[in-house]
Amino acid sequence: MILQAKKIKKSFGQLNVLKEVSLELSKGEFIAIRGKSGEGKSTLLHILGTLEKPDGGELYIEGLNTSQTSLNVLRREKIGFIFQAFHLLEDYCVLENVLMPAKIQRNEQGAKERANELLKIVGLSDRADSPVRVLSGGEKQRVAIARALINDPSILLADEPSGNLDASNRENIHHLLIDACRKKDKALIIVTHDDELSRMADRVFTLKEGHLIA
Repeated sequence: MILQAKKIKKSFGQLNVLKEVSLELSKGEFIAIRGKSGEGKSTLLHILGTLEKPDGGELYIEGLNTSQTSLNVLRREKIGFIFQAFHLLEDYCVLENVLMPAKIQRNEQGAKERANELLKIVGLSDRADSPVRVLSGGEKQRVAIARALINDPSILLADEPSGNLDASNRENIHHLLIDACRKKDKALIIVTHDDELSRMADRVFTLKEGHLIA
């Protein structure tokens, strides 16, 4: 198992958002998590990605207990994130955006070669020098996918990665994201409302009233 969550709990005041949620993820597996708005899907994803701490339970990533390990190191080396809002640097070019995580991690040896390979995978080789601000929404999400993969993470976490895109772009991004992960043998968890994307997953879970249901 590349990720194990055991009896994860999270509350905000009197609201128990997650009630002993458990989940296991294998290398190369794609899991979709569904649920109504406000059920805590993004909170769960943030906990699995070590962006938030649970109130109880244990989280292991590649066998490492996250409560006993440097979260900054885990986040930089093991986990890639893709957000609905892209979170790109608009005035920087495509290549600079993809390279940014490698620069932050000081993992720059061979980074440009990796970045160009990823841009080829996501179909943006010809846009490498373009400022992000001139790209379409679909192109920006492709940049975000390449950026998430630059440090060769074991796990990719995506929060509604196509929520801001039209139907045509949504379908393209879904196939692109899944294909990119499978080519790189990455484990993938996506929070989504999209029926078509859920059908492409190896397993689908629904978060309801604090419980994760297969």
